Amino acid sequence: MSTSPRGAGAQAQNPPRRRADAERNITAILDAAAACLSRRSQVSMAEVATAAGVGRVTLYAHFSSREVLLEAVLDRAIAQAAAVIEQTRPDDGPADVALQRLVRSSWEVLDRHRGLFEATQREFGAARLRQRHDPAFSRIEALLARGRSEGTIRTDLPLSWLVTAVYALMHAAADDVNTNRLPQRDAGRVLEATVLSAVAMRGEPPTG
Repeated sequence: MSTSPRGAGAQAQNPPRRRADAERNITAILDAAAACLSRRSQVSMAEVATAAGVGRVTLYAHFSSREVLLEAVLDRAIAQAAAVIEQTRPDDGPADVALQRLVRSSWEVLDRHRGLFEATQREFGAARLRQRHDPAFSRIEALLARGRSEGTIRTDLPLSWLVTAVYALMHAAADDVNTNRLPQRDAGRVLEATVLSAVAMRGEPPTG
């Protein structure tokens, strides 16, 4: 005859169930924070809790402050941006043509998270924000460095400055689309031409 308490099986299942509930809450909070920030960079913890459908106690149990929450949302956004960059196949084909694919596809990620980047730049500062972007920046830097070795990317300017220029132009495209200065349907083509003109060895975009 078993001597195990009647509730032992249920109790054994409680920790996995609690972890699943916690993971769902975290996902809901991050989704809500990203959605709120996409509309307005000044968002309170109370607004995020309401949008996520959780109580403030639950919110603070997972994210002890607004700064901690912003860092988590930012890290997830950067991971998404890095995934988009990888989908453009930056290692395939000539570097300048790969760069065309990258900028045409990736600027919309910056646009989607524009409010988040505004909030984090204001609260963390440009240097700290740039540091958190380093994984994505390093991918672009490697692509530009490969273009230099292939003779298609200019060598008269520091490589780090070329990376900054690409990043700044992608942000500028997102800003112009959002302020109706640039039609969204034209943004990829305009951005691609501008970036390639800025970084190409002969100042002209490739035709490949």
